[in-house]
Amino acid sequence: MQNNKSNLIVDKTLSFSIEIIKFSEQLELQKKFVIANQLLKAGTSIGANVWETQNAESKADFIHKMKIAAKEADETSY
Repeated sequence: MQNNKSNLIVDKTLSFSIEIIKFSEQLELQKKFVIANQLLKAGTSIGANVWETQNAESKADFIHKMKIAAKEADETSY
């Protein structure tokens, strides 16, 4: 269950996901469907994984989920 406390990284990754969605829509208008789809998946996955860390079962689980988010951020950057 998510808590109601403000969390900077959750807020920033949510904002980033929204911007990724907008950018992917622009790429689709240019008929760049493959890259738009891959960018959409990787870019929004960052926030989804960070969101999951809020319910981590252990410190190790938290670290694992954050590492996945970091990998998705690297892929998005590429």
